[in-house]
Amino acid sequence: MDSVDLLPVGRRVAYWRVRRKLSQQVFADRLGKSKSWVDKVERGVRSLDKVSTLQDIAAVLRIDTAVLLGRDSQRAEVADRGEGMERVRVALSRYDIPLGRCAVRRPVLPVDQMAQKVAHAWMAFQHARYPQVTELLPSLLADAERTFAGEPAAGRMPLVEAYRITASLLVKLGDPDVAWLAVDRAMNAATGDRTLVAAAAVQLGQVLRAHGQTRVAKSVMLAAAYRIAPPVVEFGLPPELSLCGTLLIQAALAAARHGDTRTAADLLDEAATLAARVDDGHDHHRTGFGPTAVDLARSAAAVELGDTVDAVAWHDTAVRRDGWQWLPAEHRAAHLLDVARAHLHADDAISAGRALMEAHRVAPAELRHRPAGRDVLAQVVHDPTAPTMLIHLAAALGVG
Repeated sequence: MDSVDLLPVGRRVAYWRVRRKLSQQVFADRLGKSKSWVDKVERGVRSLDKVSTLQDIAAVLRIDTAVLLGRDSQRAEVADRGEGMERVRVALSRYDIPLGRCAVRRPVLPVDQMAQKVAHAWMAFQHARYPQVTELLPSLLADAERTFAGEPAAGRMPLVEAYRITASLLVKLGDPDVAWLAVDRAMNAATGDRTLVAAAAVQLGQVLRAHGQTRVAKSVMLAAAYRIAPPVVEFGLPPELSLCGTLLIQAALAAARHGDTRTAADLLDEAATLAARVDDGHDHHRTGFGPTAVDLARSAAAVELGDTVDAVAWHDTAVRRDGWQWLPAEHRAAHLLDVARAHLHADDAISAGRALMEAHRVAPAELRHRPAGRDVLAQVVHDPTAPTMLIHLAAALGVG
């Protein structure tokens, strides 16, 4: 529970009034009360026992009445998420197959059924159904490992994909340390298969960047990209071009975070050349790679480099493409968080708020469950010009 929730209701009124940058006199005028009345309420001399008065105060302060009453804003879903993530950690900590002590008495799934389960989990992730994916992962990992043990050749792909999903989710939900374990397992399982190694390397890049290892990330991503790159781009197949282009994007974002503007631009130009041959509307190896994805990456790189004007310009270019609507909800909402950050860098809380509201419309879980989304939301609602709807959303999510 937040320390503010422990305060008496009058003190909470004072807290939110100051946060909204309202003097007692202005606050009183908007309520149709006297300054003395406000002062007595905030000091606890006068009680607030009318629901209608509480609602009026909450409306002026642009918060939910429940927040004003100090009801715990920590939702059950947050606790559930913690429990679910712990089950994923436990699943990654098991070595039942190599130790020959599989305790689960259930049939080993055939490869085709395992592939279907993996595809279902990927779809749930791309629709930003993070609680559902969290619930699916422990059994998915156990089943994929058992299938691989029974059919190592055919079962390798679903196993690598299960680890890729796990790493993506853990990075998304702010646990890069455990994500490292998942991606390490993916890389080990993929060894020997050039395509699977490149696919797993996409998540490796995410994990390295999440740990701030930008130089390592750039180096590893470039090695993986050029390993999967076709000898002649014109003869390359869309799936391998998509992997190569996505890895170049990962390298570019790492370079941008390191402050290397020229390298980031060059790598994104190289990715754009590949994207033109792939086109939008495809999702080879769950990359969503195409011209629109490259434009979004240019915007994200500009955010990292502190170039707000370019970040917003590339965003505007991307959302005008048909490919914008073809991208997974998770991809679009994550990008909108980057755009909100760009607007915040420009001290434009109103535009940042609009981007967040759109992100919430596209994929509510990006703000409900993703720490990065909640952090941006908290920054926006601190501004007195923040949209009322966003303030109510923040209050409902326990973000303040």
